[in-house]
Amino acid sequence: MSAVLEAPARTPRQVVGAYVALTKPRVIELLLITTIPAMLLAQRGLPPLWLIACTLTGGTLAAGSANALNCFVDADIDSVMKRTTARPLAQNAIPPRNALIFGIALGVVSFAFLWLTTNLLSAVFAVATILFYIFVYTLVLKRRTSQNIIWGGMAGCMPVIIGWSAVTGTVEWPALVMFGVIFFWTPPHTWALAMKFKEDYARAGVPMLPVVATATQVTRQIVIYSWITVVCTLLLAPVTSWIYVAVAAVSGVWFAVFAHKLHNVVRRGGSTNTMKFFHMSNLYLMLVFCGLAVDAVVGLPVLGLPF
Repeated sequence: MSAVLEAPARTPRQVVGAYVALTKPRVIELLLITTIPAMLLAQRGLPPLWLIACTLTGGTLAAGSANALNCFVDADIDSVMKRTTARPLAQNAIPPRNALIFGIALGVVSFAFLWLTTNLLSAVFAVATILFYIFVYTLVLKRRTSQNIIWGGMAGCMPVIIGWSAVTGTVEWPALVMFGVIFFWTPPHTWALAMKFKEDYARAGVPMLPVVATATQVTRQIVIYSWITVVCTLLLAPVTSWIYVAVAAVSGVWFAVFAHKLHNVVRRGGSTNTMKFFHMSNLYLMLVFCGLAVDAVVGLPVLGLPF
């Protein structure tokens, strides 16, 4: 009789590490980078530090909830993609039922925490983000359309809305512009990654744009969305000073030129390193939002409307 193979015993530290990995900490880092500048701009200065800490904590819990639930739903995909085979559920490091309970619990705690420490509006936005990410993006868009990341990326735009509403108790047009910046930035950023792991997505049956379109078509879309992103960043000029506008303009030209170079190389049939664009797009977004943060804290007179 053949022996039954059992999963190796895991130490408490390994178990804790697996639950932390479910939340995708590196993804959360990017979300927090955009939350703080949104709060600074809403205050046009430095909000109370306790409010920043509470908003970041609640936002981290909400993002962790969404990511853990995403891992639960996408366990079948993660197990066949080389890029994601190390994730906890793909490695059977955590029972799926436990991951589901963990994700739901984080969402409930995030709602309660944000409601108690910031306001109800921010808490509602956090829960809405979790529900949208799971039920709209993960369960519907991701597996059915190449437009998945365009509309599904809206979940990643919500931290600026949550940050703004935590400070003001409402949502005003600058918050919507910041939402737009991340919304238009997300497709070129993600498509560059998807070009690198095209075979992975194809094997998993996920119709990312690079799977269903030619490389030239994809990079053309990257150029278009990159320019729209740059234009969108400049729409914040009326509520910022020359500091932010200079950072947004210079880094924006750099970002767009890099996108053009990527497209030109692909169009000529040359060898491309799309991950280089992927990483620089992260740096670009960080520069824009850091410029926004510095501008708000320095507090120079805003440029205002041109009329």
